[in-house]
Amino acid sequence: MAIVAQSSKFSTFGRPVLAWAVGLLFFFPIFWLFLTSFKTDADAVKPEYLLFFTPTLENYLNMTQNYDYWRFATNSVVTSVFATVFTLVVGIPAAYAMAFNPSRGTKDILMWMLSTKMLPAAAVLYPMTFLTKGLGLFDTHFLIILVLSLINLPIVVWMLFTYFKEIPKDIIEAGKMDGVNTWGEIKEILIPLAWGGIASTALLCFIFCWNEAYWTVRLTTTDAATLSKLIEGNRAPEGLFFGRLSAVSTAAIGPIVVLGWFCQKQLVQGLTFGAVK
Repeated sequence: MAIVAQSSKFSTFGRPVLAWAVGLLFFFPIFWLFLTSFKTDADAVKPEYLLFFTPTLENYLNMTQNYDYWRFATNSVVTSVFATVFTLVVGIPAAYAMAFNPSRGTKDILMWMLSTKMLPAAAVLYPMTFLTKGLGLFDTHFLIILVLSLINLPIVVWMLFTYFKEIPKDIIEAGKMDGVNTWGEIKEILIPLAWGGIASTALLCFIFCWNEAYWTVRLTTTDAATLSKLIEGNRAPEGLFFGRLSAVSTAAIGPIVVLGWFCQKQLVQGLTFGAVK
């Protein structure tokens, strides 16, 4: 007779309640930001209008009419898309070489790439600004795409390397025996087999590029300025304009929140590569 284990009360009731509590805790700042975006700058700082106020679209109208929101949004889309594509073009062959043709220095190279993420960005701000202005690259799309690509390349290589390691080497060797060259192995064998992992990696890379604020604010002024620069612009000597700042921030995070909501499965897959054997 089979013995059926009874689930505890915590598993039945406690875990769902705990999960909802954590979810609401993380969602609350987004909700509060969205709520504040419909307040005027004066109402946003008044305690009596904390929850009960007269909603207004003034901040959103001001954002689109006076702050040229669409130009900043277009720059964010262009730089994020091209940086993601460039990162994958470099990252896929690099991860392929390390996964299927490793050398004694492969692990050291991977650790070195990861160690570059430990460098404080402020430590290289001055030389980066001086160099880019000297080369005439300051405030250009090319510069932002290049910087975003280099920032995210170590993470992309690590993720793809971990996923490629799950693919049996026998499949790649069978392709070599059939006379397929290296590019053919990547194009005809590796990419179709690892398409799910590549797609989730691309999605995460796009999110990282979209959310990057430090370099996009400091290496741009007008021409290549992204939404991060627009958000930073709602600051003045007399203080922060919380209503306008909330509207701009909501419009900036809205597309990426929606994208993440519809791509939850791919995001989870990308964040758990190699977690379960």
